[in-house]
Amino acid sequence: MKIEIYSPTIRRKEMDAVLTAMVEERIGPGDRGRLLIQTAKEQLHFDYALALRSPAVALHTALKALEAKPGQAVVISALSPQYYLQVLNDLHLQPLFCDVTFDFPCMSRELIENVLAKKPSDMEACAIVLHHTLGFVPDVFSITELGLPVIEDISQSYGSWFKTDVKKDKQETEQNKKEKEEPVANIGGVFCILGLEERDMLTSGGGALLFSMNRKDSAALRSFAGIANEYCLPDINSALAIVQFKEAQKNIDRRMDIAKVYQQAGLSLASRTKHKRFIPVIDSRSESSYEYCNYSFSLVLETGLKDVIAYAKKKEIEIENAFENTIAGMGLCGDCPVSSSLCLRTVLFPIYPRLRSVDVERVSRLIMTLP
Repeated sequence: MKIEIYSPTIRRKEMDAVLTAMVEERIGPGDRGRLLIQTAKEQLHFDYALALRSPAVALHTALKALEAKPGQAVVISALSPQYYLQVLNDLHLQPLFCDVTFDFPCMSRELIENVLAKKPSDMEACAIVLHHTLGFVPDVFSITELGLPVIEDISQSYGSWFKTDVKKDKQETEQNKKEKEEPVANIGGVFCILGLEERDMLTSGGGALLFSMNRKDSAALRSFAGIANEYCLPDINSALAIVQFKEAQKNIDRRMDIAKVYQQAGLSLASRTKHKRFIPVIDSRSESSYEYCNYSFSLVLETGLKDVIAYAKKKEIEIENAFENTIAGMGLCGDCPVSSSLCLRTVLFPIYPRLRSVDVERVSRLIMTLP
């Protein structure tokens, strides 16, 4: 039986929630959207959020909330989703494309500084949109020190939390002690987008949450509280997303179990090839890297994808180009040589909670024997 590259984690609980919404004829934006925001708030501890119909609407709204003006520039990674460009074009904003490194697929402070230094003197940058590519978390807090508003996109990194203490100058309190005992989310942007599309960590079949962590930044979002229903997430989608939030930790744990098997196979592969994996970054506020949510299992190949994809096809296992649908993958940006190279050499393997143990073993054997 062929192993597909991706399968949404939709179980009986999700189906029952959607059917209940349909039976009650509550499928447009309404009470379940508000319940979704409350459910998400219990996990993410944000101050205010909007439940919107798509990540594109969320990004558009976030940039409007920042009062971005036509002609201004926005820094984005060359490995960002293609829709970023459409949103910028619709708002008459200019993209400043930033490259990545071969070790890590997200923008760094140094690379962003280089891009800003090279921009035309008459061009004003108004924001940075920081995509957590393949679920990896960039060093957000060092990037916020550049002084530009940061919009984080955690659609692929939900569950990648820092586990170590954050360096704080405030006096120790009982609340601080409690926070230190719990995972600390690496969210430092002014606004944050949590996409709920089919291939995001959590899915509602389509949609996104746009939120802010503190009251000061939330003020701008609250001005969109009366946004038309046509921009808001329907209850039928919210019903699915509520269950996804509640089942998230179980699914993340399953991804971790699968990843451990793949990692052992990867060690065997590394002993005879130059294929390699991305290396998580260190949080500038602590002395540790984060715990990866295992959104994906990727390999940067020594050579191109063609032979490896053909080899996997013979084993009836579907693998795919990791960055095919990114800006660089679509050939829509220039002067980002590392991103362009990664688009030709980075492959994804199946890793999703519904993957059977026997299929995990099959994929593991594939990884060990890659040409």
